[in-house]
Amino acid sequence: MDFEGGFWYNNYMVKSRKITDADIPLMEKWLNKEHIKKWFEIPGLCTIDDWLYEIKNRNGEFSWLNHFIFELGGVPFGFGVYYDCWNAKEDWYEVTNESELFSIDYFVGEPSFLGKGYGKEIIRQLTEKIQQIPTAKSIVVKPDNQNLSSCGVLTANNYRYYEDKKYFALQIKTQ
Repeated sequence: MDFEGGFWYNNYMVKSRKITDADIPLMEKWLNKEHIKKWFEIPGLCTIDDWLYEIKNRNGEFSWLNHFIFELGGVPFGFGVYYDCWNAKEDWYEVTNESELFSIDYFVGEPSFLGKGYGKEIIRQLTEKIQQIPTAKSIVVKPDNQNLSSCGVLTANNYRYYEDKKYFALQIKTQ
Protein backbone atom coordinates (compact mmCIF):
# COMPACT_ATOMS: atom_id res chain seq x y z
CA MET A 1 0.00 0.00 0.00
CA ASP A 2 1.12 3.55 -0.72
CA PHE A 3 0.82 5.42 2.60
CA GLU A 4 1.35 9.02 3.59
CA GLY A 5 0.96 10.46 7.07
CA GLY A 6 2.13 12.66 9.88
CA PHE A 7 0.00 12.50 13.06
CA TRP A 8 1.45 10.23 15.74
CA TYR A 9 -0.66 8.52 18.40
CA ASN A 10 0.62 5.79 20.78
CA ASN A 11 3.65 5.20 18.54
CA TYR A 12 1.51 4.91 15.41
CA MET A 13 1.25 7.42 12.61
CA VAL A 14 -2.05 8.32 10.97
CA LYS A 15 -1.60 7.32 7.36
CA SER A 16 -3.70 7.78 4.28
CA ARG A 17 -3.98 5.51 1.29
CA LYS A 18 -6.04 5.47 -1.87
CA ILE A 19 -9.34 3.67 -1.44
CA THR A 20 -9.65 0.20 -3.02
CA ASP A 21 -12.55 -2.08 -3.92
CA ALA A 22 -11.81 -4.04 -0.73
CA ASP A 23 -12.81 -0.91 1.24
CA ILE A 24 -16.32 -0.68 -0.23
CA PRO A 25 -18.01 -2.86 2.44
CA LEU A 26 -16.33 -0.77 5.15
CA MET A 27 -17.48 2.45 3.46
CA GLU A 28 -21.04 1.12 3.30
CA LYS A 29 -20.88 0.25 7.00
CA TRP A 30 -19.53 3.70 7.90
CA LEU A 31 -21.95 5.62 5.68
CA ASN A 32 -24.85 3.87 7.41
CA LYS A 33 -23.65 4.80 10.91
CA GLU A 34 -25.94 7.44 12.37
CA HIS A 35 -23.14 9.91 13.17
CA ILE A 36 -22.24 9.96 9.46
CA LYS A 37 -25.56 9.27 7.75
CA LYS A 38 -27.18 12.38 9.24
CA TRP A 39 -24.63 14.57 7.41
CA PHE A 40 -23.97 12.53 4.26
CA GLU A 41 -27.51 11.57 3.28
CA ILE A 42 -29.29 14.71 2.14
CA PRO A 43 -32.90 14.14 1.03
CA GLY A 44 -33.42 15.13 -2.58
CA LEU A 45 -29.72 15.74 -3.12
CA CYS A 46 -27.52 12.80 -2.13
CA THR A 47 -28.04 9.27 -0.80
CA ILE A 48 -25.69 6.71 0.71
CA ASP A 49 -26.08 4.75 -2.55
CA ASP A 50 -24.85 7.83 -4.46
CA TRP A 51 -21.68 7.93 -2.35
CA LEU A 52 -21.08 4.22 -2.92
CA TYR A 53 -21.70 4.56 -6.67
CA GLU A 54 -19.15 7.36 -6.81
CA ILE A 55 -16.55 5.25 -5.00
CA LYS A 56 -17.23 2.17 -7.12
CA ASN A 57 -16.78 4.28 -10.26
CA ARG A 58 -13.71 6.20 -9.03
CA ASN A 59 -11.55 4.87 -11.89
CA GLY A 60 -14.04 5.89 -14.57
CA GLU A 61 -16.81 8.46 -14.39
CA PHE A 62 -15.49 9.86 -11.09
CA SER A 63 -11.75 9.62 -11.75
CA TRP A 64 -11.44 13.36 -10.97
CA LEU A 65 -12.19 12.58 -7.30
CA ASN A 66 -9.36 11.51 -4.98
CA HIS A 67 -10.66 9.11 -2.30
CA PHE A 68 -8.62 8.06 0.74
CA ILE A 69 -8.91 5.76 3.72
CA PHE A 70 -7.18 6.93 6.90
CA GLU A 71 -5.61 4.39 9.24
CA LEU A 72 -3.85 4.27 12.58
CA GLY A 73 -1.57 1.29 13.13
CA GLY A 74 -3.20 -0.49 10.20
CA VAL A 75 -6.73 0.08 11.57
CA PRO A 76 -9.00 2.01 9.18
CA PHE A 77 -10.91 4.75 10.99
CA GLY A 78 -11.84 7.44 8.49
CA PHE A 79 -12.44 8.65 4.98
CA GLY A 80 -11.57 11.72 2.97
CA VAL A 81 -11.89 12.94 -0.60
CA TYR A 82 -10.66 16.02 -2.39
CA TYR A 83 -11.61 17.30 -5.80
CA ASP A 84 -11.23 20.10 -8.29
CA CYS A 85 -14.40 22.20 -8.10
CA TRP A 86 -14.15 22.79 -11.84
CA ASN A 87 -15.23 19.18 -12.40
CA ALA A 88 -17.90 19.06 -9.69
CA LYS A 89 -19.81 22.12 -10.94
CA GLU A 90 -21.77 22.50 -7.68
CA ASP A 91 -23.95 25.56 -7.23
CA TRP A 92 -22.62 26.88 -3.89
CA TYR A 93 -19.36 28.38 -5.19
CA GLU A 94 -18.02 30.14 -8.27
CA VAL A 95 -15.15 28.65 -10.19
CA THR A 96 -13.51 30.34 -13.18
CA ASN A 97 -10.46 28.19 -13.89
CA GLU A 98 -9.62 24.53 -13.72
CA SER A 99 -7.26 23.30 -10.96
CA GLU A 100 -7.48 26.44 -8.81
CA LEU A 101 -10.45 25.89 -6.49
CA PHE A 102 -10.80 22.61 -4.59
CA SER A 103 -13.11 21.10 -1.99
CA ILE A 104 -13.02 18.23 0.48
CA ASP A 105 -15.38 15.83 2.23
CA TYR A 106 -14.36 13.75 5.21
CA PHE A 107 -15.49 11.79 8.23
CA VAL A 108 -14.29 9.65 11.11
CA GLY A 109 -16.11 6.36 10.63
CA GLU A 110 -15.15 4.47 13.76
CA PRO A 111 -16.97 5.79 16.85
CA SER A 112 -14.02 4.97 19.14
CA PHE A 113 -11.93 7.50 17.16
CA LEU A 114 -14.39 10.40 17.58
CA GLY A 115 -13.39 13.44 19.61
CA LYS A 116 -9.68 12.60 19.68
CA GLY A 117 -8.21 14.82 16.97
CA TYR A 118 -8.47 12.39 14.07
CA GLY A 119 -10.94 14.51 12.10
CA LYS A 120 -8.56 17.44 12.38
CA GLU A 121 -5.76 15.25 11.05
CA ILE A 122 -7.84 14.02 8.10
CA ILE A 123 -8.50 17.65 7.10
CA ARG A 124 -4.84 18.58 7.61
CA GLN A 125 -3.69 15.77 5.34
CA LEU A 126 -6.30 16.50 2.64
CA THR A 127 -5.31 20.18 2.74
CA GLU A 128 -1.65 19.25 2.43
CA LYS A 129 -2.39 17.08 -0.62
CA ILE A 130 -4.14 19.99 -2.33
CA GLN A 131 -1.33 22.39 -1.40
CA GLN A 132 1.01 20.15 -3.43
CA ILE A 133 -0.94 20.98 -6.61
CA PRO A 134 1.00 23.88 -8.19
CA THR A 135 -2.08 25.67 -9.56
CA ALA A 136 -4.26 25.30 -6.42
CA LYS A 137 -5.28 28.66 -4.97
CA SER A 138 -7.98 27.89 -2.41
CA ILE A 139 -10.16 25.26 -0.80
CA VAL A 140 -13.86 25.69 0.00
CA VAL A 141 -15.89 23.47 2.29
CA LYS A 142 -19.58 23.65 3.13
CA PRO A 143 -20.52 21.44 6.06
CA ASP A 144 -24.02 21.67 7.49
CA ASN A 145 -23.89 24.58 9.95
CA GLN A 146 -25.37 22.27 12.61
CA ASN A 147 -22.36 19.96 12.28
CA LEU A 148 -20.37 21.69 15.00
CA SER A 149 -17.61 19.05 14.99
CA SER A 150 -16.94 19.56 11.31
CA CYS A 151 -17.02 23.34 11.63
CA GLY A 152 -14.65 23.12 14.61
CA VAL A 153 -12.02 20.99 12.90
CA LEU A 154 -12.08 23.26 9.86
CA THR A 155 -11.46 26.26 12.10
CA ALA A 156 -8.69 24.32 13.89
CA ASN A 157 -7.04 23.87 10.47
CA ASN A 158 -7.12 27.63 9.79
CA TYR A 159 -10.15 27.59 7.52
CA ARG A 160 -12.17 30.79 7.78
CA TYR A 161 -15.95 30.93 7.73
CA TYR A 162 -17.44 33.44 5.27
CA GLU A 163 -20.89 34.38 6.51
CA ASP A 164 -21.89 35.99 3.19
CA LYS A 165 -21.05 32.81 1.25
CA LYS A 166 -22.08 30.33 3.97
CA TYR A 167 -18.92 28.27 3.59
CA PHE A 168 -15.41 27.82 4.97
CA ALA A 169 -12.37 28.63 2.83
CA LEU A 170 -8.62 28.45 3.04
CA GLN A 171 -6.41 30.54 0.77
CA ILE A 172 -3.40 28.57 -0.46
CA LYS A 173 -1.94 31.05 -2.93
CA THR A 174 -2.90 34.65 -3.60
CA GLN A 175 -1.74 34.87 -7.23
